[in-house]
Amino acid sequence: MILLDTIQAAHDRIRAHIHRTPVLTNQTINSLSGADIYFKPENLQKIGAFKARGGLNAVLHLSELERYHGRTLGPVTTHSSGNHAQAVAFAARQVGTTAYIVMPRTAPQVKKDAVRDYGAEIIECEPTLEAREAGVLEVIGRTGATLIHPFDDDRVIAGQATAAKELIEDVGLDHPFDVIMTPVGGGGLLSGTALITHFLSPETLVIAGEPVGAADAVLSFQSGRVEKAPYVNTIADGLMTSLSERTLGYIREHVTDVLTVSDSEIVAAMRLVWERMKLVIEPSSAVPLAALLKHNERFAGQKVGIILTGGNVDLGRLPF
Repeated sequence: MILLDTIQAAHDRIRAHIHRTPVLTNQTINSLSGADIYFKPENLQKIGAFKARGGLNAVLHLSELERYHGRTLGPVTTHSSGNHAQAVAFAARQVGTTAYIVMPRTAPQVKKDAVRDYGAEIIECEPTLEAREAGVLEVIGRTGATLIHPFDDDRVIAGQATAAKELIEDVGLDHPFDVIMTPVGGGGLLSGTALITHFLSPETLVIAGEPVGAADAVLSFQSGRVEKAPYVNTIADGLMTSLSERTLGYIREHVTDVLTVSDSEIVAAMRLVWERMKLVIEPSSAVPLAALLKHNERFAGQKVGIILTGGNVDLGRLPF
């Protein structure tokens, strides 16, 4: 169970290793949307994404437990299309252990390069969840590594919650947000955001954006069961995973809605942030803004927080 104290402990554990990213506004985007938007640019975070928070909390917590028993933390492993891969590789380097990362062969080269730069070993696999999970099982059998799951782990979720915690503390305590928005893939960030918002700002709604081309969360949210997307084909490569029972439980309890957007809407929102805010964000980051712009009448006149999740873009494959 994740409590407020759990998230506070995670924040205390990781704060020396992360940036407290700023909160930014943009008058042009506010005028276009009709909302008062506060962006939390986690593209400026260590490793270029919010995932540093969850990966660090999980690995540092494991290391603390091992030191308590007089042992050194052994190798760690995970599967990821990129940002969580970098997070675990970065965290492993911080504690002086080895990371084995299973990555789809189609993952952006910029993300593979970064994982290797952090000293991790990459094991490539086919771009399916089944292949990723099989790859991790092979690594565990071969090396004895400990799995740091990308989202189905309370330590990871508590770490991800610290981004919204900072956002609320910095601009949303005296005058609370009406809405906080994140993208949703496996649901780790959305779960953490929903939990900390429930604890610190219970009147604030939490709403997710999801690509039409990976629309499992909206179906799961509606049915109450973990559903598969009808098809998976989206530019938002970081959002192709499905929810777990764990994340669905948190989301069903504390999230108000999941809104879907097309790839063309994602690209338009991404380009708007690049051009107007001069921020390099990846397609997955643009999904909640795309959802807000698509449903701008719903958010008109409201104070909205949006977490821009990352900026690890393959500059040779820009969509504009």
